[in-house]
Amino acid sequence: MLGEDVGGTVGYRVRFDAKVSKRTRIEVVTEGVFTRMILDDPELSGIAAVLFDEFHERSLDGDLGLALALDATALRDDLRLLVMSATIDGARIAQLLANAPVIESKGRAFDVETRYVDRDPALRLEEQVAATVIEALRTQAGSALVFLPGQAEIHRTAERLAGRLPAHIDIAPLYGQLAPAEQDLAVQPAPEGRRKVVLATSIAETSLTIEGIRIVIDSGMRRVAAYEPATGLSTLETRRVSRAGADQRRGRAGRTEPGVCYRLWNEGQNSSLEPFDRPEMLEADLAGLALDLASWGVADPGQLAFLDPPPKPAWNEAVSLLMSLEALDARGGITDEGKALAQLPLHPRLAHMVHRAALEGDALTAAEIAVLITERGLGGDGTDLAHRLSRFASERGKRADEARALARRWAALAGRKSAQSAWPDVGRHLARAYPDRVAQSAGARGRFRLANGRAASLDEADALASAAFLVVTDITGSAANGRIRGAATIDRATIEELFASSIVEETTLNFDRSARSVRARRFKKLGALRLGEASVPVADMSHAAILLAAGVAEIGVAALPWTKEQKTLRARATYLRKMLGDAWPDLSDEALSAGEATWLVPHIAGRTEFDAITADDLGTALAALLPWQRRSEIDGLLPSHFSAQSGSSVPIDYEAENGPTLEIRVQELFGLDRHPSVAGGKVPLLVVLLSPAHRPIQTTRDLPGFWRGSWKDVAKDLRGRYPRHFWPEDPLHAQATNRAKPRGT
Repeated sequence: MLGEDVGGTVGYRVRFDAKVSKRTRIEVVTEGVFTRMILDDPELSGIAAVLFDEFHERSLDGDLGLALALDATALRDDLRLLVMSATIDGARIAQLLANAPVIESKGRAFDVETRYVDRDPALRLEEQVAATVIEALRTQAGSALVFLPGQAEIHRTAERLAGRLPAHIDIAPLYGQLAPAEQDLAVQPAPEGRRKVVLATSIAETSLTIEGIRIVIDSGMRRVAAYEPATGLSTLETRRVSRAGADQRRGRAGRTEPGVCYRLWNEGQNSSLEPFDRPEMLEADLAGLALDLASWGVADPGQLAFLDPPPKPAWNEAVSLLMSLEALDARGGITDEGKALAQLPLHPRLAHMVHRAALEGDALTAAEIAVLITERGLGGDGTDLAHRLSRFASERGKRADEARALARRWAALAGRKSAQSAWPDVGRHLARAYPDRVAQSAGARGRFRLANGRAASLDEADALASAAFLVVTDITGSAANGRIRGAATIDRATIEELFASSIVEETTLNFDRSARSVRARRFKKLGALRLGEASVPVADMSHAAILLAAGVAEIGVAALPWTKEQKTLRARATYLRKMLGDAWPDLSDEALSAGEATWLVPHIAGRTEFDAITADDLGTALAALLPWQRRSEIDGLLPSHFSAQSGSSVPIDYEAENGPTLEIRVQELFGLDRHPSVAGGKVPLLVVLLSPAHRPIQTTRDLPGFWRGSWKDVAKDLRGRYPRHFWPEDPLHAQATNRAKPRGT
């Protein structure tokens, strides 16, 4: 409009380029560049006003830049701030700016007709978008701008349109990773007599006018980065566009003439859309923000005026990362390392990598690795960063040359001259940037565990799948099992050198069931990684006793070396519990095996093996479970033996299925006119009467009734089988004996 060259009255400053001069009065900068400017010069010397355009995008740098600028007004009462957007939450921002006046302008946009096209759930998004594009071009004049979530959808839509459009219609992709020349091709107006279809991401929502565009086709979807503080990972999520975003997209059709917008959803769904895009502040990794605020002298983000303050979990995770990179001290203040990192226009992870590499004279290698991570596509799209670095060295073209120049600037900013290493150790450099993502093979090919405890995997066919250790830079998918998209190998020795102060030795005790023994192993660990292990003698005997008892419970207490008397005592106590209630302990196998057998722990101190547990150990344990006074009560209520008329002491089986049972030869009960019982006569014994050969001949709970009833038939049979024995006609008045015949007969 002024008829001047760029860099005169109006200039610009972006990441890769700058055109300004002493005559420049208006400088257009990116939000990231502005943040660096104000951090370097908090007073913004020589700047009268700052205009934040398209503020509805709510980028992290935009929110930070405004917060810092507001803070700077305390130093500069003459500094003017202006926040602008076509779709802005004016009331909230006015309040943030101390109730600043709100100026509204209708502008000069042309009318845009809105048409709704219901999504067909049977069709893929790309198929319906392509069909809508073809119909729109058939019925409408002009070129079309199509909004899609991401690069993959753009390519798939282009494939579906190829060969189905007239020859005079060109297809032009537009997304952030394209080379500048390819982006320019998409933005330039179509040549005379031709039309174009621009397939774009949300990059084309604002600040972009493409002449000739009067058709907009909106898929209604966008792809955004979502940061998960619990894992320290960022993933890409596909979400529905906000109402403000949809209005911005629709407005692209009416920039130069009346147009039409096709929305791939029904009109009723508009009300369910979020009013505005979710601020990046609430979604992003805040490590860079935390370092910038520390450079500003702020440890608590609550000290600055943010439209949306940083979420506490993400902030805490960011501070934790910066402390691990030695950029912040324990109080959150910036360290000398942090000041060095703040000088580099990189994420703190990558800045730490470049800075530490500079101390070793290899800053250029680290800077080029940082370029590959931040600028996708350079050196190819393979997983192996070392391979990509090698390919990048031989790449030619404007983008590659600009990237190498950028790496040289970063290396120079790191403060030391260095030459690129002939044999770069990519894994070593990356480990400094991603200490939490050093990964170890989990056994199966392509499966890895990261130092932060997360699992990740590679395709089994990937060359890195067999590596013992990796450093992972890029992960997609779920946190539980992410997919590795970028990594490099590293060896154990390098890990142990770099993280010597973080590696800990840990001794673990476990019960080895196959060996029936407690085993001790010493592990050398970095986070969740095990760098080495060895068997060592068990030292913590208290813990060993707990584990051994749990092992006993796992195997089963029945396998312990109980004596016959101990088993009987347990059975008697358990029966009393069933009969009289909880006042008596349950000493059954099932009860003693429950709760990891903690009752046994105090009595096996010093033991590490199952087979080392003795009957004496079990005896002391039973004494604790059943004190002597209680045992006396048991002996009175449930005697262990029955004193027979013959003088024999016969054991009573309290574990029998049908209750307390007495197995005894019949002639030892002669003369007994009452049925044997326990519990003060309340519980009759089940009496199994045996022959002289100890074979069952009768079972009864009424011995007197047996004598008076079926004894005659039983005795007759016994006389025939055992003629040398005494079988009286009247057993109630006969003498009991444990011999063939009573003495004296």
